Amino acid sequence: MTSISLPDRDYAAFLFDMDGTILTSIKAAERVWGEWAKGHGLDVEAFLPTIHGKRTEDTIRALALTGVDPAAEARRITLAEIEDVAGIEAIAGAADFLASLPAGRWAIVTSAPRALAEARIRAAGMPLPAVLVAAEDVQRGKPAPDPFLLGASRLGVVPEQCLAFEDTLAGLTAADSAGMDTVLITATHTHVLDTNGVSVFDYGDLRAAVTPDGMLRLALGQQG
Repeated sequence: MTSISLPDRDYAAFLFDMDGTILTSIKAAERVWGEWAKGHGLDVEAFLPTIHGKRTEDTIRALALTGVDPAAEARRITLAEIEDVAGIEAIAGAADFLASLPAGRWAIVTSAPRALAEARIRAAGMPLPAVLVAAEDVQRGKPAPDPFLLGASRLGVVPEQCLAFEDTLAGLTAADSAGMDTVLITATHTHVLDTNGVSVFDYGDLRAAVTPDGMLRLALGQQG
């Protein structure tokens, strides 16, 4: 077991990003986005690292491509991604970790559209949460705090009593701005990402403990 310094406090709920945090869809996403980028004359190698952690429409809009309708392109990309779920799998230990959490005490907060999120969660063999905040649920996506704030609201807890699990700078910024502590999952990382919060590779050494007063605490050790 590795040496990990965990938050020394209890939480009302855990909130999870999806891609790169509880499952990996990098290969599928980059297949679809790579073809799209190539068709628009972009430098594919330079462009692909920019797609993660943000909503599809926001990514396209930021490119300011002449004659491109970001909303229409986002819909086309989403449909292609829903069709291509080959190679999507759960991050190690994530499925058991989620299954151990009390019902209604966790949520997925993703930048993906709802239909795509559900398709990828099912492809990874993971449970759908009672609360799923998707791209279309907020006007401002990550790195704005809105998605995490909405997730806390739907769970009926205050943001400051939530622990957010993320894998991107945009996601960490969103959670931090929402007033949440964070855990950085690095299983899909190829470069170091600095964070003031907890950083772990995957969920293999983690478990969720329920305190006598019903709060959640992140602890070390295999799930029982």
